[in-house]
Amino acid sequence: MDSARAVARRIPVAPPSVISNPPRLWGAGAPYAFTPDPDILTLDPAFNDVLYGNAGLELAWRATQHHPARWLEGPAWCTEGRFLLLSDVVGGVQYRYAHDAHNITVFRKESYHSNGNSFDREGRLLTCEHGLRRVIRWEHDGSCTVIAKEYQGGELNSPNDIVVAADGGIWFTDPPYGDRLLEGHPDAPIGNGAPASRLKWNLDAEVMTEIGGRAHREAHVFHVDPHTLEITAVLSAAELAGPNGLCFSPDGRVLYIASSEIDTSRSGGGHYNLYAFDVEGKTLRNKRVFAHTNVAQHKLMPDGIKADVSGNIWVGVSGSLGFGGVLVYDPSGKLIGRLRLPRSVSNLTFGGTQRNCLFMCAKDAIFTLDVATQGAGYA
Repeated sequence: MDSARAVARRIPVAPPSVISNPPRLWGAGAPYAFTPDPDILTLDPAFNDVLYGNAGLELAWRATQHHPARWLEGPAWCTEGRFLLLSDVVGGVQYRYAHDAHNITVFRKESYHSNGNSFDREGRLLTCEHGLRRVIRWEHDGSCTVIAKEYQGGELNSPNDIVVAADGGIWFTDPPYGDRLLEGHPDAPIGNGAPASRLKWNLDAEVMTEIGGRAHREAHVFHVDPHTLEITAVLSAAELAGPNGLCFSPDGRVLYIASSEIDTSRSGGGHYNLYAFDVEGKTLRNKRVFAHTNVAQHKLMPDGIKADVSGNIWVGVSGSLGFGGVLVYDPSGKLIGRLRLPRSVSNLTFGGTQRNCLFMCAKDAIFTLDVATQGAGYA
C-alpha cells in the first residue's frame, strides 16, 4: 500500500459542507441581505411561487439576560393584538413578541411549562400545559376554563400542540414528552408504590404536589367539543405513535400530524413521518404517510407544522448541523424547498398584519422570513 493510501485510511474524508460558505453571520451585525439567500434552497420550481425574491432569512430575536428563554415553542399570531404569542417550555414563561419593534415582553410569568398555543374563532387563547397536564382557554373576561385534563378517569400526559377546526372543534396531541425534567416533571410512583423512575417527580414548584403524576397513559390525539367540553380520543398510540405537531389543510378536510417517534418496533407507525387523515366530523379516516422528512439520506424529526393558503405544508425539523430548519411540501407531499438554519426548528407559524411572515422558533431564538403566500386559517 502506498503512503497516500495509508494517509487516506487514517484521515477521514469530510462530507460536503451543508452550511453557507463563507459561514453566515446572523443578527444585528449581519449584512443587510443575500440575493439570492444561500440558505433558501429551491428543490422544485413551485417553491419560487411562495418566495418573495428580495426577502431573506433573518434572526429577529434571541434570548437576553432579561428574557433568558431556553426552548421556544407554540408560536401563535394574535390578530387583534398584532403580536406573536409563544412559550418557553423549559422556563415556564409565555412571551409576547412585537414584530414591528423586535421586542419581547413577558405575557404570563408562570405558565407551568406551556407548549402549544392557538386562538379559537372568538379570539380566545388556548394553551397546552405540560406541568399541569391540561389544556386551558382564557375567556374574554379574564377567567380561565380548563378544556381538558382527564380522559376516562386518568390524567393526560403532556398536551403538546393544538389547533381549532372551522366548526370550532379543538384538536390536540398528548404525547409523553413533558415527563422530562426540563419540560414538566417525571411521573409519580405507580401501583404498589414502586417508583416510575429514579427521579423524584415533586422536586419542583409547590403546585406540582397538588396534582400528582400522570396515570402512565398511552399517547393520543384528542378532540374537544368547544361547547360541552366533551373529550374524545380520536387516535391512540397503536394508531399513530408519537403524535406531535398538527394542522388542517386550507379547506379543513385533511388533518396533518407529525410523528416524533423514531422507534420502528412500536405499533402505530411513526418513524419521524408526516401523516395525513381525512376529517369526518370528529373522526379521522384513511391514514397515509404524507412525507418521510428525509434530506440527503438524513432522517429529520418533524415537529410543528402549518399550511399556507395554497395547501403547501411547512414543517419545522430537527437534525444535525446544516439539516435543521424548515421543510416545505406541496399538497401532494413532494418536497419543494428547504429553509436551512443554524439550529433546529421546534415550531412555526404565519403572522404579521397580512399573515405573510413566517415565524420560526429555534431554541432561544426567533427567525423570520417574509413570503409570497399567507397562512391558512387560524394558527
